[in-house]
Amino acid sequence: MKKKKYKIKPTAKQLKVFKKYWGYLKKNEDTFYTQLNNLEKSLRAESGIKDLEFIKDEMCGGEWVGIGNVSRTMKLYQRGDLE
Repeated sequence: MKKKKYKIKPTAKQLKVFKKYWGYLKKNEDTFYTQLNNLEKSLRAESGIKDLEFIKDEMCGGEWVGIGNVSRTMKLYQRGDLE
């Protein structure tokens, strides 16, 4: 099997930049998931349904598809029903 040759090979300085921005991404991701968790807690409290959550379909590109509950005792309310 032939090994692929890449046209671009980042320098050590560029890799340092990559790592810096990767850190920013991870920090923003942590902030996002904290905010999402807080939104879901508020959604549960205000609606009175204990196990509600926002549903994301990882199989179809990670799209947010709606609101449902963990125990699946309620119909999934899809994005189109909510917008």
